[in-house]
Order: sequence, then C-alpha cells, then structure tokens
Amino acid sequence: MPPDTLEFEEPITVLLKEIEALSMLPQTPERQQSIDGLYRRIESIRGEIYASLTPWQRVLVARHPQRPTVLDYVERLFTEFTEISGDRRFADDHAIVAGFARYKDEPVLVVGHHKGSGDTKQKVYRNFGYARPEGYRKALRAMKLAEKFRRPVFAFIDTPAAYPGVESEERGISEAIAFNLREMAALDTPVVVIVHGEGGSGGALGIAIGDRILMHEFAIYSVIPPEGCAAILWRDSNRKVEAAEALKLTAPDLLGFGIIDEIVPEPTGGAHTNHELAAALLDTALERALALVSSMAPELRLDARYQKFRAMGNIGISEP
Repeated sequence: MPPDTLEFEEPITVLLKEIEALSMLPQTPERQQSIDGLYRRIESIRGEIYASLTPWQRVLVARHPQRPTVLDYVERLFTEFTEISGDRRFADDHAIVAGFARYKDEPVLVVGHHKGSGDTKQKVYRNFGYARPEGYRKALRAMKLAEKFRRPVFAFIDTPAAYPGVESEERGISEAIAFNLREMAALDTPVVVIVHGEGGSGGALGIAIGDRILMHEFAIYSVIPPEGCAAILWRDSNRKVEAAEALKLTAPDLLGFGIIDEIVPEPTGGAHTNHELAAALLDTALERALALVSSMAPELRLDARYQKFRAMGNIGISEP
C-alpha cells in the first residue's frame, strides 16, 4: 500500500489515482505497461520534488505518520532486542523505548522516542512521542547499565517535545532532562545519536548527547516547532512557513553549523516510502559511526564529546 501523500505532492496524487483506476479494470499486457509507465513517472516527479524541498516541506516529511519508528529500525537492524521498562521511581513511559540488543553480533543498548504507529489508539499509548520525566529517567537507567557492561548506546530521536502537562511539571521534567544532559556528557561508553524524524527542543536533547550525531536527510532538529516559534514571535501560528525558514532546522543547515556530524540519505521521497531501503542506508552510517567512536580511547572520546557540545553556537563568531 503506497504511503499517504503530502500537500506538496499533488502531481503524484493525480498519478496514483490514475493507477488506482487502471488497476480496477481487467488486466491486459498493454494496461500493465501503462501502469508501469505511471509508476516510473511518479519516481521521476518525486525525485524532482524532493531535490528542492523548502524547510516547511521538510517539517511535513519529518512528521509523516508512516515514517519509520525506532522499533521499525530495531526490527530491521538489530537482533535479540530485550526491552527495559520503568524508571524504578514512578512508572513506565511508553513514549520512550529502551532495550538491550545485538548489532552486527555486538551487544548494544537502543533507546529512542516512539510517537506510535498505526491507529490512534497506538499513538495515544505512546503519548504521540511526548516523553514524561519517567521516560528520561528510564532512558538514563538503561544507559547507566550500558556503561556498567561497556555496551555502546544508539539513541533514536523523534519527538515534538517533552510532555508539557501539569503532571509532567509536578514530577520534574526540567530536572530530568537537565540531569540526563549532565550524565550523558560523562557516560563512559560510545554513544551514537540518530535524529531520524522530528527533533524537538529539550525533549529531543534529553537523550541526544553523544559522540557522533547523525541526522536523516529529511529530519528536522530545532529548539521549538515552527508553529510555536511563529506564535511567540509574531502572535500568529499561521506564519509557520516563515518560522521554519528562520529556525534553520534542516539537516544541511545543522551540518553547516556543526550541530550534527553526518547526514544520512533517505530513499527518494523520504524514509516513509521504503522502510527497508531507509534501514539499509542507516545501517551503513551506523556501522561507520560506531567503528569510529569505538576506536577512540575512553578519555579522548569523553573529551571530544565535551568539546563538541561546548563549541556549539560559536560557529561564525570571531574572537574579540
């Protein structure tokens, strides 16, 4: 079943409707050739569209409901995944997944946000990826275990933000994120971060301190969603397109600023169009990143991690 099309993919939508109409007619070799030709046109048009996406269009792609989740990548890239539940203080937060697994037969820890996939019931179960304090504490508990047993950590980032509800504030969401930032900065094991969907604000950063920061081609990473930025700056959330441009939230922007280390290519049309190929492309980048950080001496790796984040924000600023 083809993925849902986005608002800027109207030419593709028209062709898909033609294919659907032809598929309902009695099949002949000539008719099948027509369908195959339409699919080739779709691929060509999709390539042209995705070669020049605007920042707002990238936001829409990053939020696509059929974009692969952390568990989709776990299923395709990892084996023997055993999930860890609960923070041993309050509850288990389903918006964050954590578990030990094997990657290329090497024991690792996988932790990541999960927005939910499929129907609304699943999305509600995952709280749409909005993690609460217990989610960040669960993630850190798992990462401390990984440090104890010298297992590398893969952190998958895909969240609009941390959950802003009253109960989240009551249980110390700010403290939980701040504590994670400090502890992850000193975590004595290799940490590879992958921003594969929506990297939103402190909710993303709460599990995103690492040695190597990878970002998918059409993912976004920002201090605030464009709608929130527009509402604050201009008191008009409808200026979200303008805000997306100003926020510099795309992968090319962030690579230029030194916020991320590498852009991971996606299938033509985005990761949601082909989960298998998206996983294969990510696999290559993960293997390379893990080999790089694992080869470093622990003290050098920790110092490089510290210097990486200390240097953020200084790009383009000259010394007095």
